[in-house]
Amino acid sequence: MRGNTKILLILSTVVSLWAATARAQTQVAVETSGDVKAVLELKGDPERGKAEFRDCGGCHRKNASGRANLAIPRLSGQHASVIIKQIVDIRAGRRINTPMKPILDAPIMTPQSFADIASYLEGLPIPATKDNGEGNDLERGKALYNTNCAACHGSNGEGRADSFFPMLAGQHYSYLLRELGFVREGFRGNSNPAMAAILASFSQEDLQAVAGYIAHLPPPEK
Repeated sequence: MRGNTKILLILSTVVSLWAATARAQTQVAVETSGDVKAVLELKGDPERGKAEFRDCGGCHRKNASGRANLAIPRLSGQHASVIIKQIVDIRAGRRINTPMKPILDAPIMTPQSFADIASYLEGLPIPATKDNGEGNDLERGKALYNTNCAACHGSNGEGRADSFFPMLAGQHYSYLLRELGFVREGFRGNSNPAMAAILASFSQEDLQAVAGYIAHLPPPEK
């Protein structure tokens, strides 16, 4: 247990540094770049991706279910195109993610590695257990989501792989709430400008309500 406690303390410190760094920076969102398109053109090998993801399991867990207590996202079942765009954006400095950038900057991490990892993660089953939040104001959250989010992320939070809109259903409440706040405040770096404009008018209670509603959406069957 002492070893697990030490790991969680380290992860908690890393996440705190990440949040502090994000709050100190703002970047202008950019369109999908050539380096993202180049990785998308590669054929991912899920078996290689499984081996390459092994070192990521310390934070995201071996089954890529994430860690709700540290707002580390669930990656299993996510669209490969979404994963590719986000990790390439982090490596290029377009998305602010202090813990992950040095990992993705390592010479062994190649464009083919990104394609392989994304292919592996997309094929993983989505765990049923997650952080649903407190579940307050679900009706309000539903109304906010259907009015402002469903057109891009889907009526059931399924996302759109062809447009790099992530699947939100099945995601941890803690991660959703943090990232919604980052997008609203300009701390994420590669946020979709349309989403940032929408969230600019959201109060903290609005963010909590919509994050709670999304967190209660069941992931699509694979």
